[in-house]
Amino acid sequence: MNLSLLGFSALAAFMALVLSRRLSAVAALILVPIVFGLIAGFGAGLGDMMLEGVTEVAPTALMLIFALLYFAVMIEAGLFEPLVRKILQVTGDDPVRVVVGSAVLAMLVSLDGDGATSAIVTISAMYPVYRRLGLNPLILAVLLGLSNTLMNWLPWGGPAARAALALRIDVMDIVGPLLPALGLSLLAVLGLAYVMGRSERRRLAKTGGPVLTEDEAATITVEPKATRNLWLNLLLTIGLMVGMLTGLAPLPAVVMGGFAIAVTLNFPRLSEQKAALAHHGETILMMVSLIFAAGAFTGILSGTGMIDAMAQSLVSAIPEPLGPYMGPITALISMPLLMFMSNDAFFFGIVPVLGATGAAYGVPPEVIARASLMGMPLHALSPFIAPIYLVASLIRADVGQLQRFGLPWALLLSVFATLAAMATGAIIIP
Repeated sequence: MNLSLLGFSALAAFMALVLSRRLSAVAALILVPIVFGLIAGFGAGLGDMMLEGVTEVAPTALMLIFALLYFAVMIEAGLFEPLVRKILQVTGDDPVRVVVGSAVLAMLVSLDGDGATSAIVTISAMYPVYRRLGLNPLILAVLLGLSNTLMNWLPWGGPAARAALALRIDVMDIVGPLLPALGLSLLAVLGLAYVMGRSERRRLAKTGGPVLTEDEAATITVEPKATRNLWLNLLLTIGLMVGMLTGLAPLPAVVMGGFAIAVTLNFPRLSEQKAALAHHGETILMMVSLIFAAGAFTGILSGTGMIDAMAQSLVSAIPEPLGPYMGPITALISMPLLMFMSNDAFFFGIVPVLGATGAAYGVPPEVIARASLMGMPLHALSPFIAPIYLVASLIRADVGQLQRFGLPWALLLSVFATLAAMATGAIIIP
């Protein structure tokens, strides 16, 4: 039986089921490889393959669970509240400062890795200011998307973890070398924000712009949250970041310890802990389910030999002189695919094949994983993710309008991020 054909058919079935929303990503990750594994004649060994795959992703699952719990505690403790108030105080009514300040706020609140939370906090704080000054709210939405998707390169953001799961490598081997490119790309976002702010300042100088009353400008508000142990929480968060980046201890151990300290420090009573974390439970449960289902998916496709067979097919299709350039090629491929595919479909369906193809030409899987993240700014505009609909509704805009406005900026940032990653050595060029 042609394992390559079966493998590509499995990927096509998985992506079709997820994109058409006939199955959830979790269900498709489990059922599709089982069906195709049975067709390939590996029925007796599928259970062991699944368990092997799940075992390999367990450390990543632990890290993500406790990282999400940690930032949930910090949100509930109000760690970001003074930051929001300070940014609003500094920006005042100057369009340039307001636009740049909104980008800074979006970057910082995106540390928790949750797009929905970042959208709610950022838009709730900044949208009334945009309305009062007559600024284009699409700018706020685009800067939020660009900032959030770049911050998702961090280990707990989701995409980096998915790439690590798909290629069976340590997530810090992906993220560590990417940090210089991430820093440059975030500076690029601030540069774009400055350009947009200057453009809005000139436009408002000519037209005056609509001026709303205070009541109208407050149609979207955020409830002020009391802060707890602000400086201790800030020091603890800085310490956690340092511990993660320096490899002080295994990543799961670092975030587990950080969470235990944070939740005890801020919510010493068990009843308080339960109340503070209750509404974050759904996000964490779905993430855990997705991780273990992805482990089963890659376990079966690897165990049956489908991934190797697909890679061999791609190797034969790619001209040999281009093989060593699989890093940049992967980065280019990621841009359109992440625009029109879900994270799950791309990272669990396409990236393993790209990784195996790169390996055939001596390109390390870590390079392929980093390159696969370059299209993330475009993913912010994908019609297959929920946050874009949330953001559009919060700023009272049409999704299509948001996509048309944001596409040139997102494409520009993706290209810049790729060049930055190549210049800093994160994506190897022969």
